Amino acid sequence: MSIVSIQRIVIIGAGTMGAGISEVCAKAGFDVVLCDVNAAVLERAMGRAEASMAKAIAKGKLSTADAEAARARIRLDTDTASSERADLVIEAVPELMDLKKQILHEVSSRNPDALVASNTSSLSVTELAASCRNPARVLGMHFFNPVPIMALLEIVRAEQTDATYIDAALAFAGRIDKSPIVVRDIPGFATSRLGVAIGLEAIRMLEQGVASAEDIDRAMELGYRHPMGPLRLTDLVGLDVRLSIAEYLTKEIGPQFSPPPLLRQKVRAGKLGKKTGQGFYTWE
Repeated sequence: MSIVSIQRIVIIGAGTMGAGISEVCAKAGFDVVLCDVNAAVLERAMGRAEASMAKAIAKGKLSTADAEAARARIRLDTDTASSERADLVIEAVPELMDLKKQILHEVSSRNPDALVASNTSSLSVTELAASCRNPARVLGMHFFNPVPIMALLEIVRAEQTDATYIDAALAFAGRIDKSPIVVRDIPGFATSRLGVAIGLEAIRMLEQGVASAEDIDRAMELGYRHPMGPLRLTDLVGLDVRLSIAEYLTKEIGPQFSPPPLLRQKVRAGKLGKKTGQGFYTWE
């Protein structure tokens, strides 16, 4: 498969990540179909992308004409059958193995010639690929939030992935102005394993009263040059997402990833971070 054959991209799942992935692909000149079963979620995703591009215009990083052209390249659809005409399908639904396997099986059956990628941050891409019609064409593309700003793209090689498609993914990363790394399919890959370890320890420190959330975050920002502290980042990722990943890594790797009680407590209370207005911080 040559990367020049990728013109039409279908993204399934219009949450925060799906909206961001759609934006960067459209700005890079690709035709994008953003799919979600919920029409209201699709409209909110389009609003997120438009707001993101408006900020880029205000900062002089994107012209109004380019933003309008990118917006015109994104089509919204509640029917995942759009994947039948895709060159690349990127799945960006919640981190639930059964849900992802179902979707990937459906899209790979409809279009066995497409390159199929999962935006999972921790689940086994090898297991996901096993549910697909052509597992050699399946890999992980782990984007980072906020997608339009974060430079990294973690490409995950499943046991079945053919090297040709890793090369295609690397070339695609260059087209959307991302800096890729390639990792083996192990629990947590490279980034989630390290990021979750730091994030969970920060929550334990807050739980133990070591320092305030603001000061814990400032310590990492100023002392280690992290662009964002681990607690604020957890709010952006979603406390429910972080909890799910931590539980998975605990099962797969060991108790060092056991979720702190404070994290469970906040998730039970519906304080999931920025998306609900309350997490470790209060968001307007």
